[in-house]
Amino acid sequence: MVTSTDVDTDRRIVSGAPLRAWQRRALTRYLTSNPTDYLAVATPGAGKTTFGLRVASELLADRTVERITVVAPTEHLKHQWAASAARNGIALDPNFSNSTGSTSSDFDGVVLTYAQVAAHPYRHRVRTEQYKTLVILDEIHHGGDAKSWGDGIREAFGDATRRLALTGTPFRSDDSPIPFVTYEPEPGGGQRSKADSTYGYSEALRDGVVRPVVFLAYSGEASWRTSAGEEFTARLGEPLSQEQTARAWRTALDPHGDWIYAVFTAAHRRLMRLRESGVPDAGGLVIATDQQNARDYADLLHSITGKKPTVVLSDDPKSSSRIEEFSNSTDEWMVAVRMVSEGVDVPRLSVGVYATNASTPLYFAQAIGRFVRSRRPGETASVFLPSVTVLLQLASELEAERDHVLGKPHRESDGLDDAILTDANKRKDEPGEEEKAFQSLHADAELDQVIYDGSSFGTSTFVGSEEESDYLGLPGLLDADQVRTLLQQRQAQQVTNRSSRPRDDEAAKAAPNANERTGENLLALRKELNTLVALHNQRTGKPHGQIHNDLRERLGGPPTAMATGDQLRERIAALRSW
Repeated sequence: MVTSTDVDTDRRIVSGAPLRAWQRRALTRYLTSNPTDYLAVATPGAGKTTFGLRVASELLADRTVERITVVAPTEHLKHQWAASAARNGIALDPNFSNSTGSTSSDFDGVVLTYAQVAAHPYRHRVRTEQYKTLVILDEIHHGGDAKSWGDGIREAFGDATRRLALTGTPFRSDDSPIPFVTYEPEPGGGQRSKADSTYGYSEALRDGVVRPVVFLAYSGEASWRTSAGEEFTARLGEPLSQEQTARAWRTALDPHGDWIYAVFTAAHRRLMRLRESGVPDAGGLVIATDQQNARDYADLLHSITGKKPTVVLSDDPKSSSRIEEFSNSTDEWMVAVRMVSEGVDVPRLSVGVYATNASTPLYFAQAIGRFVRSRRPGETASVFLPSVTVLLQLASELEAERDHVLGKPHRESDGLDDAILTDANKRKDEPGEEEKAFQSLHADAELDQVIYDGSSFGTSTFVGSEEESDYLGLPGLLDADQVRTLLQQRQAQQVTNRSSRPRDDEAAKAAPNANERTGENLLALRKELNTLVALHNQRTGKPHGQIHNDLRERLGGPPTAMATGDQLRERIAALRSW
């Protein structure tokens, strides 16, 4: 028989590890209410795993449960959970297999994936019924990913003694209800998910639990050719049709183009600045659209930095060990498709490049969550992304809290294959958009704006300018208020410098026809230069972006989109001589 004294003693033992304020509040609420189901929502990096394991320790100590089952989205997270549990005195088996169906009695429980449960739900139901079991459902929104997954965990864990659901993104882009989550009716006929405790990004930022995130949005002109031979040029960030936006976006992300080369170079400069100014082990992560792009991006980073980055692909059996090795090293860059989009703990990640065309709020929140974990006061995160309306909006709304709402749309379709990408996020690498074939020709990059705390700073400036350097050179250790103050100062200086430059508006107004002809000539010269760059690429295999950069290093001047006619002719002549 367990007396109250025994329970108190056990609780003193498990209460050794210090908890954050939100974890203490949530734990008190949990132990007071003793619920069968409990949903804890906490921003990525806030410590959901620690909270879940503390609940498990308490329930094991007072004999409320006898076994623990953790369900995670990926194989890598299974091992991460088991390692965290071991540090908290709980032995969980991450290698439990459906075929064996059992584990050593030395373990306090097992760690499974949602797919593993869905494959044999009855087997896991039997295990759950044999012992009083606490089931921890990590990133519970995955429970609604597919009918088989949702039905599987309902079947397997419907009779569990306790169920603790955890998530940093308690919403979905569809109407699939999340199992074991309470929905309450709201005006208009919809139903909204209800969390038992919530700890949002804005609260965590105020408490110093997470890092402030600075988004650097890069615009530029993108050119492509359709299967019919027509050539188009559009500017990222300007009002475009859905098709034009998608193609300009994908052209910018072309691993062989000038845009991605320029953005990678800028991101690496930012990473080096962080390492030089207080964060010596700062790491960078490129999130790619698919596996081929990931490999190409790795080659490009190698050419820029002189060092081979870590490449993580979802079908690589060594993915988990690669992530672990990178996390424990001081290596500069990692390139991945999906393996690090959610839940993976690499606290030193400080710089990110969002080089994917995924546009759902869920995927974006998961991706940015990789960079917000705070290790020491003053660390900041910098994320580079294309200046595309949907991404700019998501970056501006980083602090917005969302619930899962059934019965009404969360966001109007933007024509960018959100349904396909949502499916990809749960199982495999994001596929390219299913549209008519087209060929990327060229894309220039320029820093469009800096987004922080929902506000936009700066005015457009070309890559390599002193103004861009001012933003890339922000100190490595700053608190949230200091970030805002410095961005305001950078913007004010930028505006002052530009207002002091001589204006030539009157001359431009005096010769509108000449301007028209100049525009036509520049477009023709850009096309000729891009054609020659493509031919040089075919001969040498050198990436388009590197060829453009070599020309600029040799001859000087801004990116192609901002070059004068004489500068373009000089580059064309030089390229013909190579």
